[in-house]
Amino acid sequence: MPKKRKAKTGSAPGSRRDQSAPAAPGPHDGKLVWKSPWVRLALAVAVVGTVAASIFFIADRTTPDETASRVPLPAPRQVDAPPSVVLSDFAGSRACAGCHAAQYAVWSQSTHGQAGGEPKRGSVIVPFNGRPIRFRDAVVTPSVSPSGEFSFTIAQDAHEAIVLRVDGVVGGGHLAGGGTQGFLTRAADGTLRFLPFDYSRHERVWFCNTSSRTNKGWQPITSSLALADCGDWPPSRIFGDVPRFANCQGCHGSQVIAQFDTASGRYVSSHTTLAINCESCHGPGKRHVELAQSGRITGASDIGMAALATLDKDQSLQVCFACHAVKDQLRAGYLSGAPLTDYYTLDFPSLGDRPLLPDGRVRTFAYQENHRYSDCYLSGSMTCTDCHDPHSQKYRDVNGAPLIGRFSNGQCTSCHVSKAERLEAHTRHPVQSPGSQCVSCHMPYLQHPELGNAIRYARADHSIPIPRPAFDSSLGITSACQLCHTERPASQLEAQVTAWYGEIKPHNPVIASQLRAASDTRSAAQMLLGAGESKGEQTHRAAQFAGMSRFFEEYLTPGMQLDKEAESRLLELAESNNIEIRSLALASLHLASGDAPAIRKLLARKLATAAPGDRALRDRWALALGFAGDSYASRGRFAEAITAYGKALEIRPGMAAILLALANAERDAGDLGASVVHYRQSIAADPTQPLAQVNLGIALGAAGDTASAIEAFDRAISLNSREPLAYYNLANIHYGRGDLPRAISVYRQVIRIDPSIAQAHFNLARALILRREYRDALQSARYGLEFAPNDPTGRAMVRDLTGR
Repeated sequence: MPKKRKAKTGSAPGSRRDQSAPAAPGPHDGKLVWKSPWVRLALAVAVVGTVAASIFFIADRTTPDETASRVPLPAPRQVDAPPSVVLSDFAGSRACAGCHAAQYAVWSQSTHGQAGGEPKRGSVIVPFNGRPIRFRDAVVTPSVSPSGEFSFTIAQDAHEAIVLRVDGVVGGGHLAGGGTQGFLTRAADGTLRFLPFDYSRHERVWFCNTSSRTNKGWQPITSSLALADCGDWPPSRIFGDVPRFANCQGCHGSQVIAQFDTASGRYVSSHTTLAINCESCHGPGKRHVELAQSGRITGASDIGMAALATLDKDQSLQVCFACHAVKDQLRAGYLSGAPLTDYYTLDFPSLGDRPLLPDGRVRTFAYQENHRYSDCYLSGSMTCTDCHDPHSQKYRDVNGAPLIGRFSNGQCTSCHVSKAERLEAHTRHPVQSPGSQCVSCHMPYLQHPELGNAIRYARADHSIPIPRPAFDSSLGITSACQLCHTERPASQLEAQVTAWYGEIKPHNPVIASQLRAASDTRSAAQMLLGAGESKGEQTHRAAQFAGMSRFFEEYLTPGMQLDKEAESRLLELAESNNIEIRSLALASLHLASGDAPAIRKLLARKLATAAPGDRALRDRWALALGFAGDSYASRGRFAEAITAYGKALEIRPGMAAILLALANAERDAGDLGASVVHYRQSIAADPTQPLAQVNLGIALGAAGDTASAIEAFDRAISLNSREPLAYYNLANIHYGRGDLPRAISVYRQVIRIDPSIAQAHFNLARALILRREYRDALQSARYGLEFAPNDPTGRAMVRDLTGR
């Protein structure tokens, strides 16, 4: 089951007091909150906002003369090159079967080969037999037609029944720690969307994700759960990496493409297969097949694709981390075989999201990227394929010898040979017991906290820690010892471990420092940024970046006076050969001290000498500054947000997403003139942004230029006729003009496209009240409360309309 990233819609207009004269649609602070990184740089916030009275400008703390004399930062040197991999480069897995019959045979029966596909009785693990799934306010019936079409029929109280066809199946309930299966349906805008009705093979129940609505994680579907408690109702999480929507990136399929086609006004959504095919790992194979079929491949040094067995440790991990890692998108268009780090960053989720604890265990939700915290990786050469056969997904040892079962000690003792010789002396448990299985203590199955405990989703801990019962308990983790010895407190287990093994091995110094981090800037710098590394010292890169992220997020502000020790350490980190660490160090210096002459010169020098990695450095540097801007803006600190976005534009001049974020902050700060300028610059940089047009229209309307606002909303609709926020803002204008019939019609159009916009229901109810259509108004208000049950406006309407 993938992580479900859900956009949330915010608060509602002021509540109505007088039934005969309802308040006009108030400001809709309906910002879309996302975890996808470029949306942090403001994938548009379509808001009808109350404009702050104060006006802020870019706060660079310099006089005009000082600004003129500042060292300019060099413009980007690299022009965007065409993608290195295109869809026509792929051949499909069947093309591999002729030459690689043995590998194809085991792959086709593997977890990857059976990961998903078209809906059919062999791939669907739950009976679609008409047995209903019962919510508190709805009955959902899965069924199969005589022609073999799978579908869900949703009969919800006070609504017309709808039928959603199943167009794809994701997962097969394969995983031992809790396997699930989800379903896709094709939406009217061309996207494939996940349905909220998932099935747990382990629990044998239907469930849905409530995190974005009730914050209870994964919950079984029962008669106490409302349909709208499911965050993906109506279907909103798409298949493919489009930051406009909650999404699961390009995982759960092969060669997944999802992009907006301005010519048709629809999304193009395609995939080769919902299984994980050969080319998902090996990259495009068409040229390899052509060489093989021509006979020119024999004895050739160029076989048309990379030999994965020759990759180094980190290159090998990146093949798997394309799916098995939480990652932030740097740019769109990734296809397997392209350099992963050109399109995604594995480290930047530590900034803001923090999916991992300081020692690498899962704090919220993650995949297997915490392998980079393991000593097997840090002090050795361990990759995923040292334990997992990449074709069969069965288990093997480091020498490639197959193992019996997932719990075989051979995974570990092929390296740690001495432990096998006297196993019981090491484990202190009988040889044949679970306590003598290496993975029981060092890779226990742990439930991912963000999902709650109602539906099992436990995954083996790939940080491969040693048991530390007291420490684990302090982090809220059930230690490996306590998973078996549930009756014993952590203190007792800690004493037993100490009695057996003596003093527990200390954490890596980088992790230990973060665990001790104090609250003041100077101490935090020492702990989170770490001490300078000596030549040849083994450095924990992932943990180093996580500490830097925390320092950046919690302790830096634009134009602050950095402590000398912190500045010195950041200068040292800015020389790192690791692109993630170097970019965040430079962004930190830029944010805090970027106008100081010495720092300014350093920033200019690092940019001037960045080639051939100029694009990679700038993408990450600007991403960090954009995150800072979004963080400030979300807290109403608009001056600092504007400064951060301005600095991001120094690194990525003319980038549409940053210009849009800057314009949003200026509008919310009250500087409508500046915001309109930057909205138009963003649209000029990328004319295919419907939400940028919506935001421009909002700013123009707030400035009193209603005619131009309507034109902007109309342009948004001409780009995407199913953009609900364009219609929503048009409806508000019609309402404000007293054109109630048109307002009612357009509000209903919003609701047809996206019923989850509660504010549209409440505003529709207001308009209906003014026309004395009280029954329909009550129905609209109640519909809105399905998605915003605590909204004071909706509750007041229902109370007044029912006389209660």
